[in-house]
Amino acid sequence: MMTIVIIIALIAVFLIYAVSIYNRLVKLKNLVQEAWSSIDVMLKKRHDLIPNLVETVKGYAIHERETLDSVIRARTQAVGADSVQAKEAAEKNLNQAMMNLFAVAEQYPDLKANTNFQQLQSEITSIENDVEKSRRYYNGTVRENNTLVESFPSNIIANMYKFEKSPFFELENIAERQVPTVKF
Repeated sequence: MMTIVIIIALIAVFLIYAVSIYNRLVKLKNLVQEAWSSIDVMLKKRHDLIPNLVETVKGYAIHERETLDSVIRARTQAVGADSVQAKEAAEKNLNQAMMNLFAVAEQYPDLKANTNFQQLQSEITSIENDVEKSRRYYNGTVRENNTLVESFPSNIIANMYKFEKSPFFELENIAERQVPTVKF
């Protein structure tokens, strides 16, 4: 009789532990999705500002059509990216195109003095900082999720219910991990 009580108690403890791991996995999966959503919102704000910036530059930098077109192409690619890896690659291209655009703007003193251009540049810089913060939060939740998915004994529950590791959102080149700074 005592053996049966001990076995039932052990099974109950195991079930409670398994349920708590399952609930933690669900919570972390939802936190990862929420964090990704924050990044997506910031990137959308950034993408929405870029056409205004391009139009402002267009009025001054008429001969820079190739640079302006590359920014628009990179923005279109970034808006259309649908996975973390695709977003990473698209944002890398967009960052490079934006740096080229700001380099072109350096050549036009009237453009640099334009208040609309200055305001757009300031907003994009602010959004870049917000994206960086959101990226750090996302990667932190991904780290927690991936640790739980891979660690024993939680990996048993994770495998049973098909919880998977989430991808980190990083830039490939270490030099590009810095938020681009633009000085006029």
